[in-house]
Amino acid sequence: MKLRNIILSLFTAAALVSCDSFLDITPTGKVIAKTGEEYRALLTYEYKYFPKDRYMTTVRTDELLMDKSKTSSTDLDAYLDLWRWKDEDPSPTTSYFSWRNYYHSIYIANYIIEHQDEISNATRDEVEQLVGEAYMLRAYAHFLLVNLYAEPYTHCQPASTRGVPMQLEADVNAIPASSSVEAIYQQVLADLAEAEKHLTVSAWPEGENYRFNKVSVQAFFARTYLYMGRWNDALTAAKSVIAAHGDLEDMNSSSTLPNSYKSVESIVALEKFPSNLFTVIDLPDPDFISLYRSGDQRRTKFFKRVTSSTYNLQKGGDDAFSCSFRSAEAYLTAAECAARLGNTADAINYLKPLLEKRLNADALQTELDLIQPMTADELLQEILDERARELAFEGHRWYDLRRTTRPALTHIYDGVTFTLTPEKYTMRFPTEAVEANPEIERWENQ
Repeated sequence: MKLRNIILSLFTAAALVSCDSFLDITPTGKVIAKTGEEYRALLTYEYKYFPKDRYMTTVRTDELLMDKSKTSSTDLDAYLDLWRWKDEDPSPTTSYFSWRNYYHSIYIANYIIEHQDEISNATRDEVEQLVGEAYMLRAYAHFLLVNLYAEPYTHCQPASTRGVPMQLEADVNAIPASSSVEAIYQQVLADLAEAEKHLTVSAWPEGENYRFNKVSVQAFFARTYLYMGRWNDALTAAKSVIAAHGDLEDMNSSSTLPNSYKSVESIVALEKFPSNLFTVIDLPDPDFISLYRSGDQRRTKFFKRVTSSTYNLQKGGDDAFSCSFRSAEAYLTAAECAARLGNTADAINYLKPLLEKRLNADALQTELDLIQPMTADELLQEILDERARELAFEGHRWYDLRRTTRPALTHIYDGVTFTLTPEKYTMRFPTEAVEANPEIERWENQ
């Protein structure tokens, strides 16, 4: 698909909901923006409409059920084929993961980077911050795309495996072929390094913390290195996050859930929990909930028991639940990396502060007694289970399953069993994208 078509169609949509002149587009395809205020508003628009696909991946995991008697017909039409991994010839009513919106965000990020010297009526720090956020936005969009539509880095030969199209210029006429998985990851790392040079804001006030900040660079580095299996690098980045923003919500006393943008844990609250997805996600699988042990405050605060076998989710449903990066993830990354490196004592030390904020006193002691004698392999599995418990329904589970063992999950619907096999952990390119641009299935190494 020509990038020009993506940009023009989305700017047309923007014009319908905004009267801001800087969201218009000239005949040559260039965004009209001059002042720092206009560039900030342009970036804010991209933040507002950034895809929420990380949450939608929950439908493909073991976290929720689809029940013919409890799920609305509208939700079944939109999500059933995703839930049962029916990627070949899905229903035409099936919701798709984003494509256009990602490349729209990348285009705007590129435009800001290319025109940074032309931004007027702004201080040097304000311009630097805008440019740093643009690098972060470009990196994040490419990172999510490659993790939706390409093989997991840890389960392929990254340098010789097809990734996704990489766009580094604000060129609406571009018809990019796909780059390798390795090339995409290396560009993400390069963009993070550039972002770190430019970002000036350490933390945004509540309500503006959807924007990227200086701490988010290390949080993003930690996640990227974790997905690459670079344990030492991920550990170093996670430790930097803990040192700079190590606050954890105490669920023994606080009523604020840790995935709220109001939480002390919030680093970046870019991705909102989509309200149109909440009704289908609001059917947690009892088998998944069984991962939570007695005395774990998350079991009763993340979920509300309705009957002996059904629960409602309490981690979403309104705009407060916006979360892209938070401090608990850094502790879990540090713990996992330490365990993978054979440092079990360190792994437990990184895990313990989180457990202290999630378990009551009796459960905490029981848990510590349980994990202390574990072997490295046993402890690693416990940490992965802890990631599932802590980050449940926040869009991490799918990516964790992909990058680790890619287990064969099963879903049963209306008496029929469906199985998730390893190849289905990679989404196919959207039909509209392939039909409009066959070049995306060709990549630079071919």
